Amino acid sequence: MTVMLPSLALALLYLLRAGAEVPIQPDFSAEKFAGTWHLVGAASNCSVFLKMKAGMKSSIVTISLTPEENLAMKLVWPMLDKCQQFELLLQRSRQAGHYVGMSVQEKKDLRVVETDYSHYAIVQVVQQSEQKPTIALQLFTREQDVSPQLLQKFRELIPTVGLTEDMLAILPKSGEHQEGTGWHTQ
Repeated sequence: MTVMLPSLALALLYLLRAGAEVPIQPDFSAEKFAGTWHLVGAASNCSVFLKMKAGMKSSIVTISLTPEENLAMKLVWPMLDKCQQFELLLQRSRQAGHYVGMSVQEKKDLRVVETDYSHYAIVQVVQQSEQKPTIALQLFTREQDVSPQLLQKFRELIPTVGLTEDMLAILPKSGEHQEGTGWHTQ
């Protein structure tokens, strides 16, 4: 029994840490956060992401604010023969840098963990659905290039949200989206 107690305590600490709230960028400014970003890295426990991550390329995320100060996100994702577009509207919560979205099937929770607004942003998205929740940590940059130091900072945050290094994908550069065609690699 005494051998079992430390193991149980460690397991509980891990669960508490993994379920702990992720900090949000202090003094978050939605106006500075808005604009065009490149999604250059992601880690997730989503089974679809894990199956597809090896073939993914960076995508473009355009963030704008609605008059109600909600977050409108448009994601252009490169596919082999075309570009897939997704649009998402997230309502601001009481805390700046925290947004939520709800549909019949799921609830999304987006938190801007850290940003300098002009070079990078690290965002956590938790999606609650009928299955287990999926967690994603995403690295956005204003340019497609990313420094080794920023990648290291991103890697260090992965375990703090309950994810592991094998769930990470560093997305290679992709070219410009041409209307009606596929994504053109640089």
